[in-house]
Amino acid sequence: MRVLITGGAGFLGSHLCDRFLAEGHHVLAMDNLITGNVRNIAHLAGNPNFQFIRHDITNYIYIKGEVDAVLHFASPASPIDYLKLPIQTLKVGALGTHNALGLALAKGARFLLASTSEIYGDPLEHPQIESYPGNVDPIGPRGVYDEAKRYAEALVMAYHRVHGVDTRIVRIFNTYGPRMRLADGRVVPNFIAQALRGEPLTVYGNGAQTRSFQYVSDLVEGVYRLLLSDFNDPVNIGNPYEMSILEFAQVVNDLTQNQGGIIYKDERIQGDPQTRQPDIGRARKVLNWEPVVNLRDGLSQTIAYFREVL
Repeated sequence: MRVLITGGAGFLGSHLCDRFLAEGHHVLAMDNLITGNVRNIAHLAGNPNFQFIRHDITNYIYIKGEVDAVLHFASPASPIDYLKLPIQTLKVGALGTHNALGLALAKGARFLLASTSEIYGDPLEHPQIESYPGNVDPIGPRGVYDEAKRYAEALVMAYHRVHGVDTRIVRIFNTYGPRMRLADGRVVPNFIAQALRGEPLTVYGNGAQTRSFQYVSDLVEGVYRLLLSDFNDPVNIGNPYEMSILEFAQVVNDLTQNQGGIIYKDERIQGDPQTRQPDIGRARKVLNWEPVVNLRDGLSQTIAYFREVL
């Protein structure tokens, strides 16, 4: 296949580039580098099956020749980014998705949207299943990301129903691994950076809020299987193993042998969900997929990456 990956220089996008190239496909990576970085794809320079295109997809997308699949992964994805770039986040979810879908329609390409567990908001249902419509505050500070993705999902389904575009929607739960930005504001790089510096890990509130963490290779496997499937409705891809932020901090301190301990702060971003756990029954049934990388193994590889970065 000839595949376009928007956000291809980002954390997830760059790993997807690697996977599709490894499977023998031709990859076009498109990114405006607002949060992506060419370092993530520098190792692909010179690969005859790879091309990088610097472009803002909120503007018209032109690609010469055939395109068999469009994977739309362009968007700020961490709170520190979308709180700083609220309008850009909304535009890439709306205009960017519209342009990417228009390209897929024109080329007769399959389309896959990178959606998010954040479309469930601060959930009143636990764990979160794809049929749950969510509990989102549209005017809160996190609403720019949550609603951008919810709108993008609606637009994808409209193109599927009206124009017959062959679409996929993946709802991605917390994913970590090499190539995350050190200062992207999410808990994994925050904790690892503090631990490697010998500092206490900062836990907001009492640390009882929960998350589920999946290693990036598990996410990439799920996305690849979803694209090749014939399933059009949203699919959760995440690790159903749930743990508290406090437990997670203790694991990071243990793996890094950090003696700094833990400090507690009261600050919390408005709308920050208290629980997050995917129901992956649909992924198991439709894709025969579930995560295989153990948390401690995945964190060890991620810590090794951040040691080099620091």
